[in-house]
Amino acid sequence: MKPATLKTRTSRSNFRWGGGQYDSLPELAADLVRRQVSVIVTVGGSESALAAKAATRTIPILFVTAGDPVREGLVASISRPGGNVTGVGMIFFSLGPKQLGLMRELLPNVDFFGLLVDPRMASAESQADETEAAGRAMGQRVLVLRARTGREIDAAFATLVRQRAGALLVVGSPFFFTQAHYLITLAARHSLPAMYFRRELVEAGGLMS
Repeated sequence: MKPATLKTRTSRSNFRWGGGQYDSLPELAADLVRRQVSVIVTVGGSESALAAKAATRTIPILFVTAGDPVREGLVASISRPGGNVTGVGMIFFSLGPKQLGLMRELLPNVDFFGLLVDPRMASAESQADETEAAGRAMGQRVLVLRARTGREIDAAFATLVRQRAGALLVVGSPFFFTQAHYLITLAARHSLPAMYFRRELVEAGGLMS
């Protein structure tokens, strides 16, 4: 999965990749519209789809998102999307409380968890709120940390170590997917048990997903 990606597939395909730079997405979408493509397929999260939606109301747009497509403003409802946008929404956006429960089973003596989110994701704050609420219900403290660059990931881990967090939950993000090896390395370096959002991060050496 590449971050912040827009692409088209017709008889002749045009690919555009934002390289994790969300600011470039509107121009990439506008370029595809100028080329009068037949359909736009977006991957890498809702940001790509939102950029395409803002660029055209007539070209069909197909998205794949890990968030709630209604909450993110992609469609009017699941049963009746409306407009020119439709696609597939996964369930990553609601996994925070489940992740917290599983980590608590694995580490029953840990009562202080870190939650790493990408603030550029439309569902980031709702995921943080849901996980914090689940933590309060379980009697667990949850520290929400936000990172959109490698330097901010470093700062987040430094905060976790300084405040003696017992484990880390990493919320789904295309950016975090590209930083998988770095996240896993930092977690191992600081002996911090971590749960991730996709099995590929476990296959790369992470603890669990």
